[in-house]
Amino acid sequence: MATRCGLLTWDCPPPEAEVRWVYQPVEVQYPDGNWEVGRISAWWTDDAGDLWCRLRTPSGGARPQWTRYDPEAVQLLPSTGI
Repeated sequence: MATRCGLLTWDCPPPEAEVRWVYQPVEVQYPDGNWEVGRISAWWTDDAGDLWCRLRTPSGGARPQWTRYDPEAVQLLPSTGI
């Protein structure tokens, strides 16, 4: 999605004042059906009302990636006791 400097990327994140920082464990389902544990470290809502998350998974590389939140593919896990 667009930010002040173009598309939402690692080098061009959303405006800091609009980001809500969190620690949210998740499970991510890939198109091939495999699941992987990951973590959301921030949420952001763009001007169109779409919700984005800053997602990191072990196989996703060294940096977290901003991605549009899809509740069908990213399942939120408890972050405190059950």
